[in-house]
Amino acid sequence: MPAIHSVRFGLLRHAATLANREKRIQGRTDSPLTGAGHRAALEWGRALAGRGFSMILVSDLPRALETARLVNRFLGLAMKVEPGIGEQDWGEWVGRTAAEIEAAHPEVLTAGWDFRPPGGESRTEVLDRSVKALAQAARAHPGGRILTITHQGVIRVLAYHLAGRRFLASEKPLPLKRDRLHWMDWGLEGLSLGRLNAPLG
Repeated sequence: MPAIHSVRFGLLRHAATLANREKRIQGRTDSPLTGAGHRAALEWGRALAGRGFSMILVSDLPRALETARLVNRFLGLAMKVEPGIGEQDWGEWVGRTAAEIEAAHPEVLTAGWDFRPPGGESRTEVLDRSVKALAQAARAHPGGRILTITHQGVIRVLAYHLAGRRFLASEKPLPLKRDRLHWMDWGLEGLSLGRLNAPLG
């Protein structure tokens, strides 16, 4: 049996968009980066230069692609676009705020992994496709250190799954910050959780 070389994924959420500033859900639709988001992505690139990344895996959504291009000005790495790490499809609830949805549909607070916006994806579906995408990247780049520019929804489902969380309002949420790396490793046992909220520099 061939040796399996572990792969490190440093997951980073895309830079801030206009919809983020308004606290509106984007899902698979898109919104341009704010000026502050553009500047932040450049700062992230400067901070990540020299960290040993071998490639960039990036969501196919424009806000993630733009973030990756800005970051990559300082890294100069090969980039692979991966739809499997795109944001959760929020269906009919795109454009609304989480507060509006929870007020109108309090059942979402107890839906856990079965949560599915009308016309959208469930959290379990997002988890399945995200894990498959990371597994494929790990097999293609054994021993690699992969900067993965993706979305809050993807990072959350991966981190909550690996931490054994149920996505219930009764649980203390995992604090996942935008301008931090969330490390995950792929090895013999599949995907495992490393350090959350690690500094970029």
